[in-house]
Amino acid sequence: MRLSRSPYILLVLSSLIWSGNFVVGRGLRGAVPPISLAFWRWAVALAILLPLSWPILRRQWPLLRRNWRLLALNGLLGVAGFNTLLYIALQSTTATNALLIDSTIPVFIALLSWLFGEGALTRRQLLGVLVSLAGVITIICRADVRSLVSFQANRGDLWVLLAVVCWALYTVLLRRLPDGAHPLGVLTVMVMVGLLGLAPFYFWELGQGGRVLLTAPVVVGLAYVGLFASVLAFIMWNRAVVQVGANRAGLFVHLMPLFGTILSVLFLGESFHLFHLSGMALIFSGIYLTTSG
Repeated sequence: MRLSRSPYILLVLSSLIWSGNFVVGRGLRGAVPPISLAFWRWAVALAILLPLSWPILRRQWPLLRRNWRLLALNGLLGVAGFNTLLYIALQSTTATNALLIDSTIPVFIALLSWLFGEGALTRRQLLGVLVSLAGVITIICRADVRSLVSFQANRGDLWVLLAVVCWALYTVLLRRLPDGAHPLGVLTVMVMVGLLGLAPFYFWELGQGGRVLLTAPVVVGLAYVGLFASVLAFIMWNRAVVQVGANRAGLFVHLMPLFGTILSVLFLGESFHLFHLSGMALIFSGIYLTTSG
């Protein structure tokens, strides 16, 4: 594969890792409260990032300081906002509803890109979005139209929708970062801001009786979401968005339900059906339409 295509590899890997975040998050649901999960996820990430990025932070501090407003906003949106809202949403909505709403991220990215003057979708890209969205819906509703028709919004669905808006805005704003900013330094600053934003809510949750049950699976899960989902995936996603643009990058979010299904089969013992294959074909067809020209 040519070097010019390497950003798409990064987007695929990011989607795979974040799919694992859904699986781990569901597994830890009864042992870790939602805000605590988000807080400790980013605390682990910062402990990993800070030693690695310290020389970069010292060297690029003037550049980062000049862009502090954008970095702070992205830290609140992409670090504190999206996953915290998603973890809260999963307390009161089904995974089916959450995944279906989450799959609308490319639509919001396209809308916000247009509002911010970042470009518009071509007809081919729009067709790719629609085809891949059809694949996502096929997987989520198990090719059963009745399942889709019975979709009803509740409080949890609204939390997911708010999370989707946060991530779409975060993705669009990434294009405004200065070219010389190192991805590791940028991510570290955003994680610091996100943790500061989460801290008061974390202590509020503790005051409400929320406690983390520190078991071996919890430790392993926190290590996964802290290292892979918070550090590696974010670095890959941020770098790819800068290279290919927000609209094309956003389409790769559609891979998450597909990867999530595969991971559920492997680790949760769920069955693999024909509708999974049908959805997979539609998703990859949509990605081809959007990225091939």
